[in-house]
Amino acid sequence: MRGEAEALLRLALDVGALQFGEFKLTAGETTRFYFDGRLVTLDPEGSYRVASALYPRLIACGAGVVAGPAVAAVPMVASIATVSHLEGNPIVALIVRPEAKEHGTGRLIEGQLTPGAKVAVVDDTCSTGGSLLHAIDAVEQAGCEVVKVLCILDRCQGGSDEIKRRGYDFEALLEADADGNIAPAREAGR
Repeated sequence: MRGEAEALLRLALDVGALQFGEFKLTAGETTRFYFDGRLVTLDPEGSYRVASALYPRLIACGAGVVAGPAVAAVPMVASIATVSHLEGNPIVALIVRPEAKEHGTGRLIEGQLTPGAKVAVVDDTCSTGGSLLHAIDAVEQAGCEVVKVLCILDRCQGGSDEIKRRGYDFEALLEADADGNIAPAREAGR
């Protein structure tokens, strides 16, 4: 798996998903690098590589569903669902909205949701963990069990620690250090 993480890192650089400079994040803090995972997961090769790297982890934890927060996780869950179909072990994809729709069905979660399902929650990055925790809460409130939490890049800014503190199995493909150096995550080297 380390080879897949290294290939994703090279691709992120090639497609301009990883940039260095000074950037302001959603949570308000500034950072020395910016990672736009959508540029990776909307790229044909990147979409396939991310799904292929995450799919075995979903199978290993028994997840039959993959969910992620809109917008960044949308291409991730779609490509994982496609790869799972091609592999003969379909995994249903769900999208968690920032808030429930005020029209139509008023759903917070889009997709074929079955209470009691084992769900893996994914996102492109984890900084403070807010988007992932929102998706986890929504999935659990819908009566499902979260069995794994995954992301492409862990910024190592406390979010993954909080997710683990709450008892969830968290894993990233890439991780950043305090200086903004990005490398395959320690778990990806297993």
